[in-house]
Amino acid sequence: MNHQKRIQEFFDHFHTHPEVSWQEVETTKKLASIMSEMGIAYHTFDDVTGLIAEIGEGTEVVAIRADMDALWQEVDGKFQANHSCGHDANMAMVLGALLYLKDEALSKRIRFIFQPAEEKGNGALAMIERGAAKDVTHLYGVHLRPIEEMPFGKVAPAIYHGSAIFLQGKITGVDAHGARPQQGKNAIDAIAAIHQFIKSIYFSPFESYSVKLTNIQAGGDSLNIIPGSATFALDLRSQSNHLMKELQQRVEEGLDSIQKLYGVAISWEWCDFTPAAEVSEEALAIADSAIRSVIGDAATVPAVITTGADDFHFYTIEKPELKAAMIGVGADLSPGLHHPDMAFNHAALGIGARVLAATLKAT
Repeated sequence: MNHQKRIQEFFDHFHTHPEVSWQEVETTKKLASIMSEMGIAYHTFDDVTGLIAEIGEGTEVVAIRADMDALWQEVDGKFQANHSCGHDANMAMVLGALLYLKDEALSKRIRFIFQPAEEKGNGALAMIERGAAKDVTHLYGVHLRPIEEMPFGKVAPAIYHGSAIFLQGKITGVDAHGARPQQGKNAIDAIAAIHQFIKSIYFSPFESYSVKLTNIQAGGDSLNIIPGSATFALDLRSQSNHLMKELQQRVEEGLDSIQKLYGVAISWEWCDFTPAAEVSEEALAIADSAIRSVIGDAATVPAVITTGADDFHFYTIEKPELKAAMIGVGADLSPGLHHPDMAFNHAALGIGARVLAATLKAT
């Protein structure tokens, strides 16, 4: 069986067997089965999902990471696990690179990190804690790009992701009868003020950032009760880590002012921080040269700058000496990442696999 057909089979399996963050049990078992079939040394973990495999020999270690988890979302009226972020494709491309490299004579070790829970933003940290980056000098990632960033047939040597963090908040006021609003403290008034406030946060327009309300829950079935309590969530994005800190501070100052203005209590906690990319120029240059050797100069495009986030960049935050870059693969992907009907040109899988193999071999 040729490699392209095998890569497609990998994708088809993972696409039809999606599992959400920290529940990638069958995905891990399938990866272990593939490794055993190929005769590749690997290990799994007793306490988390995920798998690490390794080929080659020597003291130098370079690595490639693939994320494994699917999203939980509504698809055709039903909530289910769904690979709408393309992690099924990422696994298939990394496995494809393994196919191309496993019989090569290597003077170094190449580590394949299959990481859980990227969508939760903490899977990379779990892998780091369990030694995934030990002795690694260079680390690469891969991700399909939406069509507005890159068409099919183009590949970029790096993705400059932005930073992301979420806020979960609770408003505690006082319920009141609909006919006597003066007797209560309306949580929805505070929610409306939060919505208006976050639209008035301004920083330099030369660096992208945003704050959005992504969840609001208030009131019950009785339409004549003014709710005193509500919960809400915010999604914060910035293109750099330093701007994210300023953005968080501005949000906290606003929430504090709003609770005083409306006479309610607002409590909140930050969760699932994902850092902005710290891309190594050396790793980028190696990937760029490898891409050109595989698909030519015309198909090699500059690094992508995107407001999306990826916990891949925790590897360099936790291990600053690590030289890392995530390769972006054009695939005519539409309507977009995380859209329930996301689709792409599957021929991109083979291109990505060959580029990854060339990059790892050249490092």
